Amino acid sequence: MPDITETFSAGAPRELALKSAPDLLAWTCPAPLRDQPRVVMGHGGGGAMSAELVQHIFAPAFGGEVLAQLGDAATVSLGGARLAFSTDSFVVRPLFFPGGSIGDLAVNGTVNDLAMSGARAAYLSCGFILEEGVELSVVARVAEALGRAARTAGVEVATGDTKVVEAGHGDGIFINTAGIGLIPAGVDLRPQRVVPGDVVIVSGAIGVHGVAIMSVREGLEFGVEIESDCAALGGLVDTMLSVTPDLHVLRDPTRGGLAAALNEIALASGTGVLIQERSVPVPSAVANACAILGLDPMYVANEGKLVAFVPREHAEAVLAAMRAHPLGAEACVIGEVVSEHPGMVVARTGLGGTRVVDLPIGEQLPRIC
Repeated sequence: MPDITETFSAGAPRELALKSAPDLLAWTCPAPLRDQPRVVMGHGGGGAMSAELVQHIFAPAFGGEVLAQLGDAATVSLGGARLAFSTDSFVVRPLFFPGGSIGDLAVNGTVNDLAMSGARAAYLSCGFILEEGVELSVVARVAEALGRAARTAGVEVATGDTKVVEAGHGDGIFINTAGIGLIPAGVDLRPQRVVPGDVVIVSGAIGVHGVAIMSVREGLEFGVEIESDCAALGGLVDTMLSVTPDLHVLRDPTRGGLAAALNEIALASGTGVLIQERSVPVPSAVANACAILGLDPMYVANEGKLVAFVPREHAEAVLAAMRAHPLGAEACVIGEVVSEHPGMVVARTGLGGTRVVDLPIGEQLPRIC
């Protein structure tokens, strides 16, 4: 192996060569090593690093059978009723983007987490963390957007809190929302119910929200404006459950995208998932943007889509009902559950080959929700 001075100096004096050598210890990597003592952005990406943070730090510290469900929302019993309970925090940058704002996300994100348990959202809490110096007019715009989104979703903001941090210790506005909703009798949505033969349905085009955020954040233009798909999915889920309460599991593929949602279900159910790559709906604008940015649409966040694992005998009727709803007009079947390769997601490519769709390690696009 050549001496590093020979590699980088090209005949320069030895003293100059040593000074010119790159500082390898100063290099950083967008997919950092997972064995490290400090939090990195990847820990918030909804992938393998997020799962390890929960499994090795939070879950052992908190304990409890309810927490062990580790779903989008916890299912609890209270006074004879089955409730779904969820919380989420929103740190999106920028605060306003095509198709929505942090206020819309704060409502729809929590409402959708409840809906993935089959619950009809009833009440939300709302906590604002404001940075000193943010314009009050901006706070008012976000609050108004949040209120409109809550009314559209049919949920009431019942309680809240406000904190202010010093300038430089926040990013304008962060929001936390928690929500509760009632789960109808006979509804039991969880990965453990997934079995080989189930049909995998996605409610529409993927990758739209993440690309919309990136386009405004980086000032990129793709020839057509891409708007976030941010929406409350409770009505769509009600439509699906009206066909049959025997849906097996639902997920909204937010952080980590469709790939993360499918992997989480495969791992929790101990089954394999086989998808047809060409059947996954990716708008041409999103595909082109991802090609330019070096992203995989399967890993890009969504905020108004869901993926459903449906018993085969109900799949056709559920799909028809989804397509009759405005938020499911582009719903399509993308794959099925198989007994082979348990715990893994495999995509069959257009050329007839297969590839493993891994759980993402970190996050392609940080701060997207």
